[in-house]
Amino acid sequence: MKYKGYLIDLDGTMYRGKEAIPEATAFVQRLQQAEIPFLFVTNNTTKSQADVVANLSQNFDIHVSEAEVYTGSVATAAYLKEQNAGNKVFAIGEAGLKEALSTAGFVEEQVNPDYVVVALDREARYHDFELATLAIHRGARFISTNKDSNLPSEQGLIPGAGALTALVIAATKQQPTYIGKPEAIIMNEALKVIGLTKEEVIMVGDNYETDIMAGIQNDIDSLLVFSGFTKREDLNKVSQQPTYCVDSLAEWEFK
Repeated sequence: MKYKGYLIDLDGTMYRGKEAIPEATAFVQRLQQAEIPFLFVTNNTTKSQADVVANLSQNFDIHVSEAEVYTGSVATAAYLKEQNAGNKVFAIGEAGLKEALSTAGFVEEQVNPDYVVVALDREARYHDFELATLAIHRGARFISTNKDSNLPSEQGLIPGAGALTALVIAATKQQPTYIGKPEAIIMNEALKVIGLTKEEVIMVGDNYETDIMAGIQNDIDSLLVFSGFTKREDLNKVSQQPTYCVDSLAEWEFK
């Protein structure tokens, strides 16, 4: 099958932390030369679309536009707008999330927000979680940008947005609405942006739990590349398999 568009993960797929993956850079160049639409779909909420574009260009020789980047922050803001249930938000998160919420017309409110949004925040304080817990008890809707419990770093696996969310779950006894991969929310929003149907795209990523499950759970074909999180032997432990697997994106031909 020839796919009309590609949804592509970033960290572990296009690069590993600060390390370039040359085959990934060439993969994007091949897509561009073939004029095949693609959209980078990332759970990362710490960076704005402009920051992602700059990082790809300056560090990995991947040159794209902001319109070709879809972050967990933008997906969260889009979802909240669609709910039409108020514009007051208390967010635990970094600049990328807060910029996306502000651009979408949301205002910060600590005491009586309509929504509490929990994302990765490496500067979060106990008081932030105190405010979030109290606001949810007062009736604010609880949103988490993603379930990622850990993030790969140069030091090893560190706490992710899912770990911070777990603190608020424990304190409120409530489950949030999750936005990021593998959830349907971010995938449906990404399809709107790329302007294609589920049958016309393929999800490309290195993480079975997020990228590949995003495909499996949402009836989208998937391509697992063994360049990051998931190893080939890990697939022996799961019943649902990716549509395709490759050791390197250099092996992939546009079907």
